[in-house]
Amino acid sequence: MAESRKDAIDKLVDKLPRWMRPTRQVIIAWAGFMTISILVYIMLSDKDFSFLLTYAACCRSFAFFILSLKMWMGKSGSSVSLKTLESYIFVFVFRLLSISRHEGYLPYDRSGDWFYHVVEFSSLAFCILSIYLLKFRFKATYDESKDCFGNLHVPDQYGVVYIVAPCFLMALFLHPNLNKDFVSDFSWTFSMYLESVSIAPQLFMFTKQAENPIEILVAHCVAALGFARVVEMAFWMFSFHELTTHSGSKMVGYFVLIVQFVHVALMGDFFYYYMQSLGTMSQGIPMQLPLAGGMV
Repeated sequence: MAESRKDAIDKLVDKLPRWMRPTRQVIIAWAGFMTISILVYIMLSDKDFSFLLTYAACCRSFAFFILSLKMWMGKSGSSVSLKTLESYIFVFVFRLLSISRHEGYLPYDRSGDWFYHVVEFSSLAFCILSIYLLKFRFKATYDESKDCFGNLHVPDQYGVVYIVAPCFLMALFLHPNLNKDFVSDFSWTFSMYLESVSIAPQLFMFTKQAENPIEILVAHCVAALGFARVVEMAFWMFSFHELTTHSGSKMVGYFVLIVQFVHVALMGDFFYYYMQSLGTMSQGIPMQLPLAGGMV
């Protein structure tokens, strides 16, 4: 049975165009993710655009799942930024703090009743697992010298303060009011602002190790996080009226959309090289950035 399933996967992969051929592990992971997405859409959504918010959360959870899977199976933390993982811990903790108390930033459909919370909590759990594997289980494979974002005027391990502190201050003064509760509205806004720049340490690390290849599943993880932001940005563009109506100013609504666009813009170079590398990654060859400067 196992051999026939393996042969079926190989035949499916061989039928795809060469540039689209993923490794067996990747196609199994993506097939599982798409199957779960379809089931959730059928069983828990009301078939409207609010499902985009749930789908974005699923993409994030999937991204950290394949990252922790990569480290566990490969026994390596190569190409992974601890600072990005630490930033995402703040993102998930503050988002859960907001959505566990109020409903203003939840999907409108049935997926917002409980499933969205479970997905966000699973993202936090996978992120914590990834940090554990990177800091303790496979610490010898973590290249701390290349994970040097923010290593200026503060101890190296606190470099994330350069993105956490500005996002915290902006959220204090510029946040929607969908929950009509300061702590809840601030918590959601802080998590959203921080998520828009949390990928920066990882991208910075990629540029510092441009001479070394990026592990395939790490590249897919970063791509999934970027795709999640695109999907979530689409949702909030549809919900722009809600942001402005409950904030008393269109400026807050525009700012929410702009900082989400910043995330997509930060990943522009990565997406370009990622698409270029799909063909080689399909052959099991890690993603390689150009040596002359890497990403800008």
